Amino acid sequence: MPQLSLSWPGLGPLVASPWQLQLLAGASWLLARILAWIYFFDINCCRLCCFPQPPKRNWFWGHLGMTKWQRLTSKGSARLDMFEHISLMTLDSLQKCVFSFDSNCQSEYIAAILELSALVVKRHHQVFLYMDFLYYLTPDGWCFRKACDLVHNFTDVLIKQRRHTLASQGVDEFLQTKAKSKTLDFIDVLLLAKDEHGKELSDEDIRAEADTFMFGGHDTTASGLSILYNLARHPEYQERCRQEVQELLRDRELEEIEWDDLAQLPFLTMCIKESLKLHPPVTMISRRCTQDIVLPDGRIIPKENICVISIFGVHHNPSVWEDPEVYDPFRFDPENAQKRSPLAFIPFSARPRNCIGQTFAMSEMKVALALTLLRFRVLPDDVEPRRKLELILRAEGGLWLRVERLSRGAQ
Repeated sequence: MPQLSLSWPGLGPLVASPWQLQLLAGASWLLARILAWIYFFDINCCRLCCFPQPPKRNWFWGHLGMTKWQRLTSKGSARLDMFEHISLMTLDSLQKCVFSFDSNCQSEYIAAILELSALVVKRHHQVFLYMDFLYYLTPDGWCFRKACDLVHNFTDVLIKQRRHTLASQGVDEFLQTKAKSKTLDFIDVLLLAKDEHGKELSDEDIRAEADTFMFGGHDTTASGLSILYNLARHPEYQERCRQEVQELLRDRELEEIEWDDLAQLPFLTMCIKESLKLHPPVTMISRRCTQDIVLPDGRIIPKENICVISIFGVHHNPSVWEDPEVYDPFRFDPENAQKRSPLAFIPFSARPRNCIGQTFAMSEMKVALALTLLRFRVLPDDVEPRRKLELILRAEGGLWLRVERLSRGAQ
């Protein structure tokens, strides 16, 4: 399999496929577990405020909700590319949760992330440019270096500032301050982490993990929110989700989603999972066999072989799923889920090398979807989208839907 080096942005060597980015193939096992721990740790249960919510003037409600979308839908329904809008929102949420930085999606850092993602996709289709020394001689290569420098410099400055604060305050005072403000973020946890020998992570280690999480987490989650397309095509499910959110937030002065609320949205969660089954953001993963694998027919996959597993194929396999092409959220009713293999549904991969950001991604999708349905109705476009496989699963030409504002009574 050809190699596409992304060592310049600090992401480590990447096989010319996207799934290893999501699964942090280049990350050390220690760092991978640290990252997984972040989103299960109790203090982060209070960090849903990082996901944009009203009444604050932040990107989600400033651009998707209270301002931009409401302006665009002021005279009726508006035809919008969901992926473009939602990808910016997920980038902004990640930047807040990773760096505690409010960008309102206007920062040069976010522009550089988007540019690097586009350049990686373009390079993926140019075999002769897989070699770095050739690529960096091209105009795209120059832009790649410039964008990488910008991303690195942003992260380096922030890490140095945070490390200086930690040194001046001491660990105890630093943690107390973070606990009071509930702003312990990704960088903070990595700064405090130590390996089994008591050694702290270097600035380069922290930068590499932060960059990888930003790159691997924004487009995948935005692709996962293709659920808006499925709900547009199934208005009965959309309305049931909306009623579930309205009932949850009934009699609240502020329509905000709290951590405990996420477990109180069972049908919305079922709809998200069914969408991830039909349209998994990452369609394939690769694994190296650590031992000989004996297949049911007696053939053997030798140890050290690299196997490619099609997540899309598993999710659309009629021997695994009944009517696999039909959108049916009730497949994920807890009773039905117990009747099938846990490996039948693997949008975040499975077992020890699963996606370390899956809890974060599911939480973000629930919050974004709930708050969107609370204000807007999504309707199908006249043109049916076609799947397009790039680094992640996209819609060819964009995922276009019509959005209309709900009346006060409907809200």
